[in-house]
Formats: sequence, structure tokens, C-alpha cells
Amino acid sequence: MVTGIIGKKVGMTQLFGPDGTVQAVTVIKAGPCVVVQAKTAENDGYQSVQLGYVEERPARVTKPLAGHYKKANVPPTRVRREVALVQGGDALKAGDQVLVANVFKGGERVDVIGKSRGLGFQGVVKRHHFAGGAATHGSMFHRAPGSIGASSYPSRVIKGMRGAGHMGSERVTTLNLRVERVDGDQHLLILRGAVPGARGSYVVVRKAVAAKPERKPQVEKVKKGKR
Repeated sequence: MVTGIIGKKVGMTQLFGPDGTVQAVTVIKAGPCVVVQAKTAENDGYQSVQLGYVEERPARVTKPLAGHYKKANVPPTRVRREVALVQGGDALKAGDQVLVANVFKGGERVDVIGKSRGLGFQGVVKRHHFAGGAATHGSMFHRAPGSIGASSYPSRVIKGMRGAGHMGSERVTTLNLRVERVDGDQHLLILRGAVPGARGSYVVVRKAVAAKPERKPQVEKVKKGKR
């Protein structure tokens, strides 16, 4: 069996517990997915599968990709991702279907891989959280980066110097999110907390690489007072 699945971020909402507590959750439409290619240790040097995210709208692909899907005897998909297999699990072949209810269950920990929101070209105050200069007393230094190197030596800008530039649209991995609910009929996965990306963006949900143990509620000891 696979260790992950492709999903699309639906949005965020709230779950109310039996005691009235509110928990922010993210809803992900995870799957259904189909196996486009199965990689084996004999042919590729490692074991994994390439999944395609099945959507209502058919995808338009190039001729080479169309041949790739025709070989697997599956319809073309817009999104493909490679995920690892569970050690000692059942082997999958091209054309097999992968459903979220068969991969995850409530209470376990997962990692979510996605692309962060694109924020365009930003300055150092927003991009790197520079403090900036004074806003009053005649100051003319407000949101500028300041000195980026001496002119005499080394007479150049050191690599890695923080400056203005493109912000966002980067691969982000959020670790150890708890699975609150799994709706196999609607292919929905409800995770505690936030995941990277905007609504409608594609993510990969995998089993947590380093899962944290569940926190146990601490029982306060009542001190016996003297009567």
C-alpha cells in the first residue's frame, strides 16, 4: 500500500468537540487517485508508484504523456506525483485505484507537502522581517535595507545577503498534522491546523516521517488541606 495520496485544498473550517472546544481544521479532497506507473527495485532501483489525481474535467496532455497514460490504460490526469510504498505492503500495478479511506485513518499523524501562496516582489521588511528605521524626527530611513557591504573590502556583496525579491511560491512541508476525520464516501480528509497553499491548490498528504506521540491530558492532583 502507498504512504501518501494527492489532494486538493478545499478550505478551512471549524470542528466542535463534545466539551464545546473549537478546533481549526483544513478540508482536503484527497483522491481518488490512480496508479499511472509502478517502479520496482529490479527496473528502477527503488520501489514507488506514480499517482494521478482523478478529476471531473479531463486533462489535455502532450503526445508523449498520452502514450504514458495509454500504456497504463488510464485516462490522462492534470497532476502526477510519486509516493513511496509501505515496507512489506501489497504491491500495486498500473491502473489500480487508491482511495483515502484505505490509506489514512482518524487519529494518525501526517505530513502535507504543497506550494505556498505567491506574494510577488516584496521588500526586506515584509520578506525578512527587518525592523526598519525611525518614522519621525526627520528620519529619511524607513523601509530600506541599509548597508549590504563595505566598498573598500571586500568590494562586493556577500552571497546569501538578505534583500528584496520574490516572496512565496515555494515548496513547503508541514509536519505532524493530526487526522481528525476521514470521509471515504466524499473522498475528504480533515486535518487539524493549516496546510500550505491557497484554496484549490494541490498538495501531497503522506504518513508522518517522524510522528509525535499523542499528548495525554494531565490530571491535576488536589492537595489535601488541613482541617
